[in-house]
Amino acid sequence: MHVWKESSVKPLPCRQLFVSSALFLLLFVTVVSATTKKPPLRPININTATSGQLQLVPGIGPTTAEKILTMRKSYGAFKSVDDLLAIKGLGKKRLDKMRKYLTVGKAAALNHPQVPAPSQKSAQATAEPSAKNLPATEQLDTPDPEQPPL
Repeated sequence: MHVWKESSVKPLPCRQLFVSSALFLLLFVTVVSATTKKPPLRPININTATSGQLQLVPGIGPTTAEKILTMRKSYGAFKSVDDLLAIKGLGKKRLDKMRKYLTVGKAAALNHPQVPAPSQKSAQATAEPSAKNLPATEQLDTPDPEQPPL
């Protein structure tokens, strides 16, 4: 049997107790805030989002984000947020919690804006500058074939 002597247990000074408590509280707050995400201000388009953008959504971590990107790459654009139910580990309850932070848009229109092909007339205009295309100080002396003679 061990008998405790008064000198073997020393009380902590107030300052040391305060510092220890403050460090514990700081560690606790850091852990809690790291596990709570701030949701995105606008819904994330699952057809164009990066892994990092998807991870802004509460309930989507790195693994789920990569599964979404893999599915999108393999099967093409999502037609509905409900298409995410095909991902293993993502059930209806979990998706319902995330739904307000997700949207579906056209992948092609957002990633690659359609630029109209140049017509023959506009291609010719860039190849042969006319007086219409140049500032007044750089106008050519040759007449414009599209203008009627004076």
